[in-house]
Amino acid sequence: SMPSEMLLKIFSYLDAASLLSVGCVNKRFYELANDNGIWLKLYSSSLQPKWTIWKMKSKQTETVSLGCAAVHDKKPGYWKKEYIFKQTSAFKTRVMRLVKFLDPYTGLPCKNKEAMKVSGLNWIMVLKEKSGKEHVIEKPNLSFKDTSVTILWYGTDWPCLNILSALKLFGVTPLLPDQSRTPNKNGPRRFSLIAEYHLANLTEGSVAIGADELVQLFSLSPGLLVGIWK
Repeated sequence: SMPSEMLLKIFSYLDAASLLSVGCVNKRFYELANDNGIWLKLYSSSLQPKWTIWKMKSKQTETVSLGCAAVHDKKPGYWKKEYIFKQTSAFKTRVMRLVKFLDPYTGLPCKNKEAMKVSGLNWIMVLKEKSGKEHVIEKPNLSFKDTSVTILWYGTDWPCLNILSALKLFGVTPLLPDQSRTPNKNGPRRFSLIAEYHLANLTEGSVAIGADELVQLFSLSPGLLVGIWK
C-alpha cells in the first residue's frame, strides 16, 4: 500500500469538501484526512487578508503559531473542527443578514427565497419499507408566498403505502456552504430531522378526517395528511 507520507502529500492538495469525502473511504483515510497540518493550512488560507497565520483574532484572542505546537499539541481533527466551525459561523452570518429584513405587513422575513438560496437549504423525504429498505425523495418543487413556503414532491415510482413503516422529513444544508458553487448533493451535508411519522398501522393509529367514494384522508401529528386511494 502507498506510504502515509505520500498520501498526506496528495491530500494536502485537496479542498475541504474533498478531504471530508475521502475520509469516508476507510479508517486509514479517515485518520490521514484528519491531519492537523493540512487543516491548519486550510484554516489560515480562509482568513481575511489583514490577518496572518502567526496572529489570528478569535473569541478567545488566541495566538496561533505555525510551529509544531499548533499542529502536534492538538488532538487529531482539531483544526478540521475549527475550520468547519468558522465556515458555518460565516454562513450563518450571511443568512441572518438576509432574514433580518421584515415585511412591514406580515412581520415575517421578506427575503426567504434569497436566504434559502445562499444557505443551499433543501428538504428530503425518506420512505422506509417494513423490510428496512429506504427510498430517498429529493428535488421538491418550492413555492414562495408572503407567509409560507410550500414544498411539493411528486412522482409515479413511489413505493406502495402498505409496505411502508415510516416517513422521515429532513432539512438539509451543505456542511461547507460556498456561494461560488452549486450545492452538490453528493458532497458532505448536514441533515436535521424535522419530523418522523410511523405508517405501519396507519388506519388504526391515526385520525380519519374525511372520506369519499375514492379517497380516505388521515391526519398524523405534527401536520401530515395522508390520502389513501381505493
